[in-house]
Amino acid sequence: MTEAAAVTVEAFRRPRIKPEHRAYRTVDGNVRVGSVIHGIGAEIADPQGWVWTLVEAMDGTRGPSEVVAEVLRGHPELSGADARQAMADLLAAGFVDDAEAPVPVPSREQDRYSRGVPLLRWMDLTPRASPWDAQLRLRAARVLLIGVGGTGGHAAQALVASGVGHLHCVDPDVVELSNLNRQPLYRESDLGRPKVEAAVATLRALNSDVTVTGERREVSGQEELTELLAGPRRAERLPCPARPPGATGRGSGGGGHRSLDAGPGHTCAPAGTEAEPPAATEAGPQTLARPASSSPYDLLVLAADRPDAIRRWTNRACLAAGLPWVDAGYRGPLVTAGVYVPGQGACWECLRDGEFARRDLRLGPGQDPETASPRMPWNPASAVTAGLSGALLAHAALALLTGIPAMEPGFRFGVNLMLPGDPVHQRTPRHLDCPACGERA
Repeated sequence: MTEAAAVTVEAFRRPRIKPEHRAYRTVDGNVRVGSVIHGIGAEIADPQGWVWTLVEAMDGTRGPSEVVAEVLRGHPELSGADARQAMADLLAAGFVDDAEAPVPVPSREQDRYSRGVPLLRWMDLTPRASPWDAQLRLRAARVLLIGVGGTGGHAAQALVASGVGHLHCVDPDVVELSNLNRQPLYRESDLGRPKVEAAVATLRALNSDVTVTGERREVSGQEELTELLAGPRRAERLPCPARPPGATGRGSGGGGHRSLDAGPGHTCAPAGTEAEPPAATEAGPQTLARPASSSPYDLLVLAADRPDAIRRWTNRACLAAGLPWVDAGYRGPLVTAGVYVPGQGACWECLRDGEFARRDLRLGPGQDPETASPRMPWNPASAVTAGLSGALLAHAALALLTGIPAMEPGFRFGVNLMLPGDPVHQRTPRHLDCPACGERA
């Protein structure tokens, strides 16, 4: 049985229309519910007026039977089955929650995520027993992030601030002055310091309830990515630094205070232990729903654009491991992010080849489609393009981890800063002859 199928309005203590989905009546008597945002709201014909009575009764002060009784008082021609079915339909559409659902996290986390959880509830069109379910999924998630520059730094900030349980960062570089126009995790005092060392320190200071680890390591081929997907390498570890004053975390050895390695191949954990994410509470899920994967991670987040073949390597490695992944970046004023899940929709190579076929580049025989785009030693970027790409990347990652909003994988989306009103959305069918995911791959 699916999670959605297991949730019934009869199990709710005080069913209500979500506060963010407050209903209203139109001039012609219909009921609009779910907000005026495209993709969320719905309009219900209500010639007899009982739907409006129903949504008004679902204000979080009554149990399911009391809601039905209130509707029947005003509309005795209805049956209780009609009212109950309408409540079930509203729940199935994602417009209902339980005003008395227990909050399964400590007060510290209630306060920290008190703005994010309502937004998830707003965008969530899946029936759930508790609006905290998505936050618990984040809390249990393990994410591998490759690249903590501009895109990766902004994405890492968003993931850690949002409460992802364990973020493992990989980057080979040191902080340079030219990084500071767009890379938010670094300061002038970090110049010459390994990026991953400075990044992990900054991210831990942002949210001590999240386990942030890292290793200074260069990805030089698909084999290297396969090793990374298998989990941090066992290596000599440095001792854990003391927890900063005022940090409480979750339980003994809670997240966010493990030590960082001093060189390539070292992982961040107390001596003699593996770097593990904090355990979920009894009320929370221990694992995430996802394709069968050979990796201990739930998601790979790619924020590196070099070497040039790194996306192809990532695509092949994630297909082999059965691991979902997302990527993002910028090409001048064009900022995009991609969403890929093995076995569901187009892979990165399907999408790339489909996009080249769709465009009319008017290339001569034998010319590589990449020649149509400028190639420079460094990709021109600003705090705006890096921030946008990192935000889109984090949004895609959070959507895959929580299911909010639901995304059909195998596409790219973004924004063209030259034409803000021109949305970017690229999708192509999965290619059966794709050398990466096709039938003979």
